[in-house]
Amino acid sequence: MPSSPAPAALTWDGPAREASEQRWCEKVTVAFHNTGGTVVRSGKVTFGTHIIGALGIDWATVESTRDLPAPLRPGADDDHTWTVCVDAWRVPLGMHIETRDVSVTWK
Repeated sequence: MPSSPAPAALTWDGPAREASEQRWCEKVTVAFHNTGGTVVRSGKVTFGTHIIGALGIDWATVESTRDLPAPLRPGADDDHTWTVCVDAWRVPLGMHIETRDVSVTWK
């Protein structure tokens, strides 16, 4: 009797950030790895973007959510890049953003 494949096992790396033309946006790349035996079919990626003042003070964190780049086949490694922005009025001159936090829900 054949055994069923192991369930999907999704892991991801921390965000790799790159500046964009606007100080209220940045390009964020996350590497995903499915080490399980079945496909990851769908999910959501939530970013925590910190608004940093001129003196390095973390003034606020804004969350945004995007779709997971699915499907991810068993054994797949996939890097995906999103442009993550906050409202321009939240980032006055002299301030910038840093997307530091990534969480993922998937099935």
